[in-house]
Amino acid sequence: MSIALEVILICLVAQAAVTDLALRKIPNVLVLSGLLLALMLHLLGGLHWAPLTHWMAGTLTGFFLFLPLYLLRGMAAGDVKLMAMVGSFVGPLMALEVAMLAALIGGVMGLLMLMFSGRWRDGWRNVAIICKPMLLRSLGVPLQAVPLAPGASVGGIPYGLAIALATMAVVALAHR
Repeated sequence: MSIALEVILICLVAQAAVTDLALRKIPNVLVLSGLLLALMLHLLGGLHWAPLTHWMAGTLTGFFLFLPLYLLRGMAAGDVKLMAMVGSFVGPLMALEVAMLAALIGGVMGLLMLMFSGRWRDGWRNVAIICKPMLLRSLGVPLQAVPLAPGASVGGIPYGLAIALATMAVVALAHR
């Protein structure tokens, strides 16, 4: 990956993290700009269709890695789109690395947020409510899933920060 791609990517994910922390939202214009910049830089730096396929494969990999979490309402759409943008810069293999590291960082962030907010009991209650029907279904008991009450969430995680930290780490480790 070229230095220009890395610098622009780090600037974009840093902006996404700051915006996610401040507003709890990742702007579509930031993601769309990043996708277009990545496409242009890939096309300028490569031969024939190889950069386009690298860009497309990375975008789709990043998007589909976090799409199930969005569909299960465990992640916001902006986080999924941000991961697609990261994939468009780094390609499919590094997108997988970023996603795995972001999941670890996001898990640690979630645990820290539960610990500092004092809502451990609420969090464990929610996990039990979600997991009990799945466990009983795996034992053969026919049940319907029980959704959480609208106010039962113990809080959201600014996942843009986790994606940004993971992206910076993976890009930095690529230079060792």
